[in-house]
Amino acid sequence: MTATDTTTTTATTGTTESLTERLFAALLATMDVHAVYLGDRLGYYRALADGPDGTALTPAELAARTGTAERYTREWCEQQAVTGILTADAEPDGTARRYALPVEHRAALVDVLSLDHVVPLARLALGCAKQTDLLAEAFRTGGGVSWAQHGTDAREGQAAANRPLFLGPLGREYLPSVPDIDATLRAGARVADVGCGHGWSAIGIALAYPEVTVDGFDLDEPSVEAARRNAREAGVADRVRFHLADAGSADGTYDVVFAFECIHDLPDPVAVLEAMRGLGGTVVVMDERVAETFAAPGDEIERLMYGYSLLCCLADGMAHEDSAGTGTVMRPDTLRRYAREAGFADLEILDIENDFFRFYRLVR
Repeated sequence: MTATDTTTTTATTGTTESLTERLFAALLATMDVHAVYLGDRLGYYRALADGPDGTALTPAELAARTGTAERYTREWCEQQAVTGILTADAEPDGTARRYALPVEHRAALVDVLSLDHVVPLARLALGCAKQTDLLAEAFRTGGGVSWAQHGTDAREGQAAANRPLFLGPLGREYLPSVPDIDATLRAGARVADVGCGHGWSAIGIALAYPEVTVDGFDLDEPSVEAARRNAREAGVADRVRFHLADAGSADGTYDVVFAFECIHDLPDPVAVLEAMRGLGGTVVVMDERVAETFAAPGDEIERLMYGYSLLCCLADGMAHEDSAGTGTVMRPDTLRRYAREAGFADLEILDIENDFFRFYRLVR
């Protein structure tokens, strides 16, 4: 073996070991995410957080509060302590050992309005992963897996993930930072929210701008039902209405038309953008802040977006005939092309900073 052969073999071995370590770490993280999903779904985290700071429960006490079996609850508590999410006392008897949820972990796990709340992403990821058999078949046939097939976990996980942003920075920071849009909304604008999902974007705009009226449009019936319920609970149902319909069915014109994180999912994005153009007013699209061009390897955001696309978004779009097949990774030039085909002159990237999303104004 030559020196060159030895160097090549050493480099290959190092690369293999590095990838093995990376995938093993990912396996551990996947198990953590699954355990977090269970903790949220079964109410373990909420039960641990309900008491005053420092409250610790035995597995039997936690099981009693959540209506679960003690043996499974004990195993979950031990796993959560071993992985560093819960704390545990030094009691050697596993049935008597007490576990607590640290205060610093509560935003991520139980504070549904915190921007640090990541549990919905676990629910979304696992909801999509449940459909792996359907997804594999779609890869073979070129078909798709619709949003309806992804089911409740994906639908509710997606909505809950964006809820803190829509009820927080969207109306308090982002829209106020664009003077003409802010002034229009403050003057009592008529607003359309296309692809509204569970309605948090429409509700957030209504809460931030007390004079606006908002019409939300979506074709997913469970989402529209949830949006109506959310509007009632938020006290804005008199100004926010949700319609099980596409934007093309809207009556009249609007001052501002929004599409939040939905254009990349659509089988025919050009037709929807054309309908939005026909509604009048300023048109704003919020979509993923992916890199402007492809590069490999990519950063964490790019990896995240391709993960979403593989697990959910591309297959959802491809579930419809003659789909554009955009996927989550819709780069600015792709949206610009769609906008021009829909009759817009161009697009403008708004000066709004967010790690995950980019805001566009479509120019008439």
